[in-house]
Amino acid sequence: MGTRLRFTKMHGLGNDFVVFDGVRQAVELTPAQFRFVADRHFGVGCDQILLVQPAASPDVDFRYRIFNADGGEVQQCGNGARCFVRYVHDKGLTTKREIRVETASGVIVPRLEADGQITVDMGPPRFEPAEIPFVAPERASTYVLDIGQPVEIAALSMGNPHAVLETCNIDTAPVAEWGPLIEHHPRFPQRVNVGFMQLVHRRAIKLRVHERGSGETLACGTGACAAAVAGMARGLLDAEVQVQTRGGALTIRWAGPGASVFMTGPAATVFEGEMEIPDL
Repeated sequence: MGTRLRFTKMHGLGNDFVVFDGVRQAVELTPAQFRFVADRHFGVGCDQILLVQPAASPDVDFRYRIFNADGGEVQQCGNGARCFVRYVHDKGLTTKREIRVETASGVIVPRLEADGQITVDMGPPRFEPAEIPFVAPERASTYVLDIGQPVEIAALSMGNPHAVLETCNIDTAPVAEWGPLIEHHPRFPQRVNVGFMQLVHRRAIKLRVHERGSGETLACGTGACAAAVAGMARGLLDAEVQVQTRGGALTIRWAGPGASVFMTGPAATVFEGEMEIPDL
């Protein structure tokens, strides 16, 4: 018989989402149903699906769950977090400009700015291999990974695992070839998002990201944070950096070890609708 649900299509710099309101309607979908929703031919089509749920504890305003296009649940999504705060405001679920949101990797604090941009406190980055997770005998600024040839990466977590590579030319970077090889590398036991970063100058980088479970997307918020922080930690970048993705620009700020990473950028609603999701 299937499940009929209302949805909203949104995007953050072209990284697109289907958002379900799990506060006002029951949303219980299988991984196969999530894949159906994300399919760009048979479903709505998106990179990720966002589920808004009621808070599970009194110190947060909402719970936020993220499902990739392959149906798997992931811990964090920065562009999705900006869409999340835009969504709960537009739907009248809150009047707060700053909210506390529970995710699978901890609490994030997105804020709707006066100019319509959205800033998200993404929490501090984590570099210890066990916390990424990444298989390495000890923490290092970069690691050499064997993908049939040696590649140098930085590895860190922004609530989800990231590998960051430097490239001289973002347009010719081997994203389609190396992205899946690094994503599924055995040294990343939970797979990994892969960022290809071109340094422009100390306050600007260009970035393409192969997201785990979704492939290359037009923008990746946590990927922008990870790339900027990787460059800052190695002394290559200043404390505030503009990250140019294929979908547009994000501003990333990080004061250094122990400090939170702040990401600022837009979020937009595309359309709303109602869909019948078959039993799968």
